[in-house]
Amino acid sequence: MLLSLLAYLALGAVAGTMAGLYGVGGGLIIVPSLVSVFSLLNVSPDVSMHLAVGTSLATISVTGASSALGHLRRGSVRRDWLQALLPGLVVGAVAGVFVAGSLSGGKLGILFGIFLLLVAARLVFGRSPPAGSTSPGKGRMVAAGGVIGGISALFGIGGGTLSVPWLIRCGATMTQAVGTSSACGLPIALVGAATFMITGWGDVRLPEGALGYVMVPAFIGIVVTSVPCARLGVRLAHYLPARVLKLSFAALLVIVGLGFLLP
Repeated sequence: MLLSLLAYLALGAVAGTMAGLYGVGGGLIIVPSLVSVFSLLNVSPDVSMHLAVGTSLATISVTGASSALGHLRRGSVRRDWLQALLPGLVVGAVAGVFVAGSLSGGKLGILFGIFLLLVAARLVFGRSPPAGSTSPGKGRMVAAGGVIGGISALFGIGGGTLSVPWLIRCGATMTQAVGTSSACGLPIALVGAATFMITGWGDVRLPEGALGYVMVPAFIGIVVTSVPCARLGVRLAHYLPARVLKLSFAALLVIVGLGFLLP
């Protein structure tokens, strides 16, 4: 147990540093890293991917709370848009967990690998979304929230990869988009993690220390070290050109994504 906790503390340090360095939510880094650690700990491959996604969402619910609160205090959260998106975010998060539960660990891993490759391609080839001038209606916001919440819960991420471009299209400034996206990630993570706990409850394939599909020692270790190390990553980011950061992160995503897809 002590060696496992040390591994989780190290994972949190690496995930936090890389999240700060590349300016992304930790889920894209935490999920594949947890899958690797669980493999070393002989966790059943049938549940390791589900356990990694659920644990990632649990950590985001804590680490993302401070970020959301900071943006809220600075006035960069569009509360009207957050309220419009919220029903879809919650329903989508629950649906995403049940979709994940219907998939085998292998199939969920393949989908995650494809998602990483798509994110990498967008980093390299994608253009900034065109800024909008009019806010969409409530129905479209609820639908968008459902898509963002569903995909985010399915892959254990905070949702910024999807919500920031959408909010910019709605007419938000970049500051508003990032701030509102940060606030959107909190309900996704809370609802998603709680649902993963419930759906995984009593699964005999889970290792000791698991609370449903959330690995409690991993959650504690990652939360303890990821927050201070994220600040280190932010400092390191100022020493590297933006294009170098973008391309190196895209390369990392491609390598990890191919690892999920290739036998």
